[in-house]
Amino acid sequence: MKGKKMSKTFSVLLGSYIAMLILGVYFYTPTIRLDFADFWIISLLPILLIGAVFVLSQPEDFIDEIKLNHPMCLGLFRVLLVSLLALVCIAILTSWGLFRSSAYKNLITVQESVFSSDHTEVDPNQIRIVDQDVALRLGEKKIGEDSALGSRAQVGQFTIQTIGGKLYWVAPIVHSGFFKWWKYSSEGTPGYVKVSATDERDVSLVSGLHIRYQPESFYGQNLERHIYFNGFITRGVSDYTFEVDDTGKPYWVGTIYRKAVGFFGKDATGVVVVDAQSGEVLEYAIEKAPSWIDRIQPEEFVAQQLTDWGEFVHGWLNPSNEDRLKVTPGISLVYGGGQSYWYTGLTSYGADESTVGFVLVNTRTKESKMYKQGGATELAAMRSAEGRVQEKGYNSSFPVLYNVSGAPTYVMSLKDKGGLVKAVAFVSVEDYSLVGVGETTERALRNYHARLARTGTAKLGTAASSKSISGKLSRIGYDAQYEVYIFTIEQSHLMFFGGPDLSREFAISRPGDVVKISWVDVGKGEVDISSFDNVDVPKDIPVVTPKDSVVTVPVTTP
Repeated sequence: MKGKKMSKTFSVLLGSYIAMLILGVYFYTPTIRLDFADFWIISLLPILLIGAVFVLSQPEDFIDEIKLNHPMCLGLFRVLLVSLLALVCIAILTSWGLFRSSAYKNLITVQESVFSSDHTEVDPNQIRIVDQDVALRLGEKKIGEDSALGSRAQVGQFTIQTIGGKLYWVAPIVHSGFFKWWKYSSEGTPGYVKVSATDERDVSLVSGLHIRYQPESFYGQNLERHIYFNGFITRGVSDYTFEVDDTGKPYWVGTIYRKAVGFFGKDATGVVVVDAQSGEVLEYAIEKAPSWIDRIQPEEFVAQQLTDWGEFVHGWLNPSNEDRLKVTPGISLVYGGGQSYWYTGLTSYGADESTVGFVLVNTRTKESKMYKQGGATELAAMRSAEGRVQEKGYNSSFPVLYNVSGAPTYVMSLKDKGGLVKAVAFVSVEDYSLVGVGETTERALRNYHARLARTGTAKLGTAASSKSISGKLSRIGYDAQYEVYIFTIEQSHLMFFGGPDLSREFAISRPGDVVKISWVDVGKGEVDISSFDNVDVPKDIPVVTPKDSVVTVPVTTP
């Protein structure tokens, strides 16, 4: 009788364990590799939990009965428990920074470089002012314009990428629930939304597609499960992002990775590309990935590797924190020269508002360069920009780094309470008191150029050179839209720009006047000047006293 009871108990335990494994594969799909702890945990933990619950639900003399009549079952339970504990201990010991600090530090190689030499001057037309939150709001509005589509689907997660040389936020249209998927599983969702990262008015819905494979699908059409059962049961895949090629065809891109330090130290080794419509799965090594793929190195991996690189600079034991560095809160994706990079600032331990430099990590190759540039953190720059318009109560987006006139510069949009972009701000990384704000990118850039140029080349910290010229004005005019004076000088092919606050002599200058100007040369045909002196304008002028009496000062002419 007792044997039948135990046989029934064993069957319940075994059935429960198998059911838990099936559920684990269905919901989690663990990577079946010895160096992936999640596989062991999802395999051993369910039976231990079920066993513990079963034991607690039995009479008090149940354990004594097991010990007396079924010692093998008790021994099996002990083996499983010891195995799990041993696994945890081995995972900790083989992955602990105390023993593997150099391995963690060497997951990424960071070289020092010069920012202005590596990254060219930003094209104002490619400056990003639309952040992810604004893109999501615009995308939801676009979907809502089609009531039939809005009732059956929703906008997925936006990712930024280059399409045809221009920056866009792109998000798939995804199923809004199980029953919506069930009804439209055969045809999928009809396309994706594109939002220009440089112009919030440029929003489009790309339709006529059949996006069947997506994270919001179920069963065989679920993206992760589809990849898992198509050759990736024993390999780790992470960071699933929606990207389109230059022809507009949609794909899902996942990063293939390995555990480089024991059970931890995730490191990218390649990519898996899934056709969002047909489900075709292709695998590429990093160096052979299609050129339209922007992100191969996941943000999570890069952030952790940079953290380890800065922390283990002198090994695990470093009580004085000598030379230790830590990344600033937040990491952003920036573009320049046809490449994309993960950007983060670096601060010394204990520093809050200032940085000792920043790092740019190529999102494809993981080539990493550090630029020693003391200055403000991203949060400090955001507060500085918000302070310039504090009376309006605007909130700043997270900054994006650009090369402006040879100087590393944070660029951010300023939004009202409704999330609408109302202004653009440029903030110097080196000196966050140098801020240029304008209602448009052009105005903000002109404003910033005027302030930046006055600091001189010494503060720019770049290879840019100071130039000057003297000559007759051939043309001069005022652009009211951008609040800037534009002029040319005889025997010069350059077009010069200067704000009204740079010199009051702009307003009374005429063609034929002799002027002296200076500027910082960054290799452009349109130049923002740093000084303006009209030689033909008298420098001795009447002085008005507080009593409104006029004191005549002799006027001298050149």
